Amino acid sequence: MDFLFPATAFAMGAQGGAGSGAQGNPIVSLLPLILMFVIFYVLLIRPQQKRQKEHKAMLEALQRGDEVVTSGGIHARVTGVTDETVTLEIAPNVKIKVSKPAIATVKKRGG
Repeated sequence: MDFLFPATAFAMGAQGGAGSGAQGNPIVSLLPLILMFVIFYVLLIRPQQKRQKEHKAMLEALQRGDEVVTSGGIHARVTGVTDETVTLEIAPNVKIKVSKPAIATVKKRGG
């Protein structure tokens, strides 16, 4: 079995020597990598950035009376908004404070 390894190494060396003179364009060899990055950007990165921008705009537009759902699934009405927190009423006379990013969606705009 040991006699096969030198023959394999010799055969591989012969192929490498014959093919080494015919180097291709480096851009052609990078093309699959570039194409993969473009597909990754279009399918994953761009939609995520769009969602983050929409969520940020939604949080900036929060106002008193809006009905919201938190990321924890709590349905509540907004009773106060500051720069970093939102006060929510989850039941009559039961209020909690949550961070603004914890608001997942706005169900209904209040007046």
